[in-house]
Amino acid sequence: MKRHYLRLVRRAFRALRHPNLRHRGWWKWLSAPLLHRSFWVPCRDSVATGLSAGLFFSMMPVPFQMVFAALVAARFRGNVPIAMGACWLSNPLTQVPIWLFQFRMGDWLRHFLSIPMPEFLVRVDLELAGAGSLNAAGFVLGFITCGVVLALAAFPLTHLFSLLMPHHLPRFRVRRKSRPQPPPAE
Repeated sequence: MKRHYLRLVRRAFRALRHPNLRHRGWWKWLSAPLLHRSFWVPCRDSVATGLSAGLFFSMMPVPFQMVFAALVAARFRGNVPIAMGACWLSNPLTQVPIWLFQFRMGDWLRHFLSIPMPEFLVRVDLELAGAGSLNAAGFVLGFITCGVVLALAAFPLTHLFSLLMPHHLPRFRVRRKSRPQPPPAE
């Protein structure tokens, strides 16, 4: 499994650094923070941070979730491939059930905890034949809550996985041995 992950990461890293892309200014600006090698090496803390960013953005109803997750993971020194892969939790097959769950959870939280919401969100209602009335305020509260809960759950889950299987996820980043320095000239 680890070999397959490393092979996949090497291929993706090389593709992102392809010579045909390097000369483009927008690509340099976008890829410079993402292509630092330490963001692509898995260790317990970087995987937890990357998984947290990826799971948070997988719950957000925005396009280009993977780009946002990768940039946030790179900003907080997380594992970029894990962050991008975690965004696939919300794929086209699972998106509708996730959205319905977010609607229901947001409405429940809004009514149970009496959370005040902006008036323009409360006024927006959507009537569905099988699901009843869905409110925009509940949806916004639902996707933010789901994102935060999953992001926070990523840390204990990753550390538990690392504790149970330490050979799959090392505790620290692998450091390259430095080359021996020549003796000073006299």
